[in-house]
Amino acid sequence: MTEPTVGTSRAAELRRQLTEELKADGLITTAPVERAFLTVPRERFAPEVTLEEAYKKGVVVTKRDEHGITISSVSAPQIQATMLEQAQMDKGMRALEIGSGGYNAALMSELVGQDGEVTTLDIDPEVTDRARTCLKDAGYNDVNVVLADGEDGCPQHAPYQRTIVTVGAWDIPPAWIEQLTPDGTLTVPLRMRGLTRSVTFTRQGTHLVSTSAKICGFVKMQGAGAHTERLLLLRGQEIGLRFDDGEPADPDQLSGMLDTERIEAWSGVEIAALEQFDTLQLWLATALDGFCLMSVDRALDAGVVSPQNKLACPAAVDRDSFAYLAVRRTGTGSETRFEFGVHAFGSRAREVAESMNAAIAAWGRSHRSGPGPRISFYPATTDPQALPEGRVLPKQHGLVVISWPDTGQVASHNLNDKE
Repeated sequence: MTEPTVGTSRAAELRRQLTEELKADGLITTAPVERAFLTVPRERFAPEVTLEEAYKKGVVVTKRDEHGITISSVSAPQIQATMLEQAQMDKGMRALEIGSGGYNAALMSELVGQDGEVTTLDIDPEVTDRARTCLKDAGYNDVNVVLADGEDGCPQHAPYQRTIVTVGAWDIPPAWIEQLTPDGTLTVPLRMRGLTRSVTFTRQGTHLVSTSAKICGFVKMQGAGAHTERLLLLRGQEIGLRFDDGEPADPDQLSGMLDTERIEAWSGVEIAALEQFDTLQLWLATALDGFCLMSVDRALDAGVVSPQNKLACPAAVDRDSFAYLAVRRTGTGSETRFEFGVHAFGSRAREVAESMNAAIAAWGRSHRSGPGPRISFYPATTDPQALPEGRVLPKQHGLVVISWPDTGQVASHNLNDKE
């Protein structure tokens, strides 16, 4: 065989292997998505890396900013499979992708077929030029590639039966809703109190209601839709508390807090070694005022804190005290289990620890095996009395409401933000 033929054969084998892995992981569940992954040559959209690297289950970075932060990439295939399955595209549909890279648009093109239409847009001309070149090289000449700020959607090719946002969004601009057909859906990596979930929304009158929500991660949106979280540094730059909203009114109260005794308290809620607990994070973000994410600089780590996750550990601040999620091993070998608990600091450490442990226990009783929350998006002008019960997160363009199923085991609380 000639060298190009060998490369083509190897690429096809790697596509098959990747697709089988995604099926085994339960991420590809339908035949159309499977066919799309078997068909689209991912390597054509990642020429910067080797063939093997292009088909790994990870992100292929295509552009970084001056600080080395990723601002454009070919997303991890497991995330793309998840979102495409959430969107449930069909032949003949008109679809929009906000945040371009080329590969995902090609997958979408396979799903909607020759009678459908795919538009992909991005705010960065380097990204759209690259996407256009890669799509042409892979034979997807009918995809509309548009240079525009995603905040405004793409009115010239609207309306859309499916819109997929492939950048992290803090808000949902009106254009995204207005450009949907009445039965259209929006799949968006929505950031809520620092946690991102890929949420598929359907329209119900003037508001949106989720049909699914999956854990995910994306580069943040640029342009008019950009939103910067508040970073509060403790102990120099060793520990950071990241607030997406509801930051402390007087952060100086936390000065010296980490010099107090660390209080440890355990909830009695245990999980198996491989058990998923992503709903716990979102439940804590819903149940706790002062919720934030704690990050520890590994290079400066002096061991003052020992969080469950040093990159983004759920935490909560209450005036001059704070607590964060901790985990300890409670079993060994095949019986390995882990118990959730809390480490807390400050003059009210025990009280804050008890509050977080109560929330963990409530999750363990009522939500660990449940369907997860319903996430709704309402216009900003909605009468508060018309909103469902839940945590209300004010955004620029509307109100996100996170509501959990009523099991009768969790006391009713006023979970609205006090902003």
